[in-house]
Amino acid sequence: MAARGGALAGMRSVLGRAFGRQTSGIVAVDIGSTSVKILEVRGPADAPELLRAGMAALPEGALQNNTVADTVAVAEVIRTLLADLGIKGRLAVTAVPGPSVIIKKASVHLKADEDLETLLMVEAQHFIPENLDNVSLDYHVLRHDAEEVEVLIVAVRRDILQGFMNALAGAGLDPVIVDVDYFALENMFELNYESGPDDIVVLIDIGARFSSINVLRGGVSSTTGDVQAGGGEILDSLTSALGVSADEAERLLGGGAADPDLRERADATIARGVVELADAIDQSLRFLWRTVSDDPLQMIYVTGGAARIHGLREALATRLGVSVESVNPFARMKIGSEIDPATLEEMASALGVAAGLATRRVERL
Repeated sequence: MAARGGALAGMRSVLGRAFGRQTSGIVAVDIGSTSVKILEVRGPADAPELLRAGMAALPEGALQNNTVADTVAVAEVIRTLLADLGIKGRLAVTAVPGPSVIIKKASVHLKADEDLETLLMVEAQHFIPENLDNVSLDYHVLRHDAEEVEVLIVAVRRDILQGFMNALAGAGLDPVIVDVDYFALENMFELNYESGPDDIVVLIDIGARFSSINVLRGGVSSTTGDVQAGGGEILDSLTSALGVSADEAERLLGGGAADPDLRERADATIARGVVELADAIDQSLRFLWRTVSDDPLQMIYVTGGAARIHGLREALATRLGVSVESVNPFARMKIGSEIDPATLEEMASALGVAAGLATRRVERL
């Protein structure tokens, strides 16, 4: 799909290239609040081969309020990680965080002589609390019958979008696709899991400072939202309550061995934290789904760097009353010979968004 001119050109000039086929390497870059995750893949979108994978911590404050606050620092982390992994590809796919994006489903009546983008600009004025000159828009047609078109409209402020693109460009990459983390998770799920037409599944990406939720009906996103809570609060509690370093707290979060007294104190702190996080996720799900539908949820899949916190899945299952499983973002992805399976398994929970980005394909204009 070629990029269009006019008011929709901003994000469409990036997202509009997503539908081609290409066998050269694609670099998927997930810029999170505390770390960068990078995958290099090749091959078709429905059967990608993972060539390289890695992640690196970001300096504190490099991302603030879901925006790139320090472009130079983020670019340097990406550049160093690319070099460490030996990645030579330059075509990059990234995502902006869901909380920074406005998403709206709309139905418009389209006559033969009318232009869809013109109608969408009129529709967008009703729900975007910004001057349209300050945002970039994209849309995806969900249904098109004789006179009515149902579309999904996505809007993001240009400065937020530009911050992520500048970070990639500063690392020597060519940012050709910008996605939204909600939809990257959906693509990851579609690649790796089967879903029946009536199945209602929840994907939860649990990060350091916020968690994103995507409720799928029949494998298609039905509603999205976010929770202003993540594993970072539990990490902070461990460091303050136990007087341990951040690295030691990370190890304790994952259930790592420690002397009995420290392990007991850590478990008590983690248990309180995971209950609070499970409560916050439950409240968000009640707002997003349970207030608009009585249909039961069949399954919850969790991913994200904080998804491996000891006892979190069990706390979520107890609070939500639904089975909770950890996502395997590489279940149906071919793994290249240079990938160490043990290292990949250790990182896998943090790579759900990156794996979804790796299913996108670029067609040069």
